[in-house]
Amino acid sequence: MKRPTILLAALLAGTIMTAQTLKSFTLNDLMSGGSTFWNLQPEYIFTEWWGDTAVRLTVDEAKAVNGTTETTLFTTDDINAIIGETTLRAATQAQFPYPGKPIVKVQTPRRIVLVDFRAKTVVWQADIAEGADELTWNAASRNLAYCIGSDVYVQLADGTRRRLTDDGSDDIVYGHSVSRDEFGITNGLFWSDDGTRLAFYRKDQSRIPSYPQVDITKRIAQTYVDKYPMAGCESEDVSVAVYDVAADRTLWLQNPKPKTDYMTNLSWSPDAQTLYVFELNRSQDHMQLFAYDAATGTKGRQPILEERHPKYVEPLHTLAFLPWDKSKAVMQSRRDNWNHLYLIDLARPMYPEWRNAGGGGTVCDHYAVTLLTPGDFEVRDFVGFNRKSKTAIFTGNVTHPLHHTVWAAAVAAKPRLQLISAGEGVHTATLSAQGTQLIDTYSSPTVTRRVTLLPTGKGATADPSALMGYDPLSRSKDAGAKLLLDAADPWAGYAVPEITSGTIKAADGQTDLYYRLIKPVGFDPAKKYPTVVYVYGGPHAHNVQASRGYYFRGWEIYMAQRGYVIFVLDNRGSQYRGLEFEQATFRHLGDQEMADQMRGVDFLRTLPYVDADRLGVHGWSFGGFMTTNLMCTYPDVFKVGVAGGPVIDWRYYEVMYGERYMDTPEENSEGYASSSLLPKAKNLKGRLQIILGYNDPTCVPQHTLSFIRASIDAGTQPDLFLYPGDGHNMFGTDQVHLHERITRYFDDYLR
Repeated sequence: MKRPTILLAALLAGTIMTAQTLKSFTLNDLMSGGSTFWNLQPEYIFTEWWGDTAVRLTVDEAKAVNGTTETTLFTTDDINAIIGETTLRAATQAQFPYPGKPIVKVQTPRRIVLVDFRAKTVVWQADIAEGADELTWNAASRNLAYCIGSDVYVQLADGTRRRLTDDGSDDIVYGHSVSRDEFGITNGLFWSDDGTRLAFYRKDQSRIPSYPQVDITKRIAQTYVDKYPMAGCESEDVSVAVYDVAADRTLWLQNPKPKTDYMTNLSWSPDAQTLYVFELNRSQDHMQLFAYDAATGTKGRQPILEERHPKYVEPLHTLAFLPWDKSKAVMQSRRDNWNHLYLIDLARPMYPEWRNAGGGGTVCDHYAVTLLTPGDFEVRDFVGFNRKSKTAIFTGNVTHPLHHTVWAAAVAAKPRLQLISAGEGVHTATLSAQGTQLIDTYSSPTVTRRVTLLPTGKGATADPSALMGYDPLSRSKDAGAKLLLDAADPWAGYAVPEITSGTIKAADGQTDLYYRLIKPVGFDPAKKYPTVVYVYGGPHAHNVQASRGYYFRGWEIYMAQRGYVIFVLDNRGSQYRGLEFEQATFRHLGDQEMADQMRGVDFLRTLPYVDADRLGVHGWSFGGFMTTNLMCTYPDVFKVGVAGGPVIDWRYYEVMYGERYMDTPEENSEGYASSSLLPKAKNLKGRLQIILGYNDPTCVPQHTLSFIRASIDAGTQPDLFLYPGDGHNMFGTDQVHLHERITRYFDDYLR
């Protein structure tokens, strides 16, 4: 069993501090809504790219980074003086849309302004319409698209405003994201690169009943519209329109499929003549990539490629066209089990033939597709292209599941990978215009936060097969890096607990699962401590990675300070471990996840300092479902639980997410029945507190209220606490209040 250990607590330089002199944290220190939270966060610097020049942004000024020197480009006061306002609060809001031109874009509550910071003049500006949201600006044309309510508007560079739709309502919604933000959808307005065409969504949700959310701020409480499509029920109809600026004309893509099919990850060709759309059937087991003629809306006679899987296919990313060859694009897919980069050659049609893929599904490529990043790892984020070396830059856990580092992949027939960043930690990166440099920000169990300016053409290059067994810590320094920030530990002088990480085997006896373990402050190995298992467990999330403190949560530190052991395990079903790992839970959400979490409990029982008679569990959303499930399935194991915003019955959850992982209730009646927590309410023995945002639009209150009703009928006694006016999560001071509430519950019944 591998159990590497780190100590986050650092002694003040030259001073030996006793436990009695170290300071203690408050929830205000540890929660992002707390009044002192930002005072105790690692130092952070804001950066932007001005073409291939890195720019450091502060509240007061913008500085170009040139080798070992930094040159001031402008100050916040300079910009405010030029635009004639004092509403630009910080230079950190600045953007540089034109490589090689001394023009900065700033946005105030009233205007978008382009400023020539050398000539000290306003180059261009546009007023923002009152009530506008979903603002989407195109740098090439300087056209602006936005929504007012449920309708779409375009404002041309000369200030002319055009209303594209006029029948928007609660039922018919234009220009906003669709499919409840699933499939990687986060917005609903999409400019072509040159800004001559705008694609936008239309969502018809008239067939979806309105879930009755209640606004208690009115003198007489009122209900309001929350269109919520539940699994197996009526869903929304999605269409895509294309607006041609020059012709002042809107046309609709001609999609003959049923409107309940999903249309996602819209991608414009570089010449704005073609719109590429990933399409899914409602069962989400067949994905097709189609090309639409932007001038006519007609659909290609055959797809570019297709993927099928007996469980589900989930496209999450747009295409990225090669800057040096517009006929080729990079796609992300998990067709071979792991999320990888693939090159599509749109100039090379293939004879379409279905074949088995490495992820348990089948694929049919109508055009040539080449795998660029082979190996048993996940591409986490595609960063961009290095035009000079013709490589694709990405972050991924190439050498270790917990370390996400920066790599370059050759865009060529023969795969070649090149490590760009340090080999440890979890990295994010932004790329310069030509892709020859990047700004890398990362932390690790031994690095608080480090920001470096890196060349993307240096580093060891190898065939992917040569990386098997590579030690990520063997490359602890960045090749050719310019250090921009090496943040000090902001918690020096505080009593910080010991945090360890390691692996245990899953319930299948084969799969490694990673955990985080936090011991109490002032740990005494001779004592036995109450222990809380923090759990999420669902797809698209993870709780353990090799960033600072192994990705700890502030509340965990607070609980360790109060004398608790905290244990966190990423069970099968969580992210960045491949499709097979995630799909182990298909059609029976909760079963394998709980089995793995119970292996974690078995591990805890081997630790002499864990009091197995004082085990608690806490989680939110999917974690709230897991918490309630564990409390009711293993009532003699867990003494206390706090479940936040829980899913109680998957029949009440949304179509898009629920049917992907569970199919419909009609297709999988046994799975829905076995995963429902309503029949399990009778098993509750310990103390369970359910906490709910009273206006939760994600796990609607019907979940919690149904469980309370089932508990009343069964004679069991859960506790309930509500946050009126809050949604699925609590923010600001409510977040501090929430975690005080959670802590008190464990203090009252577990400690």
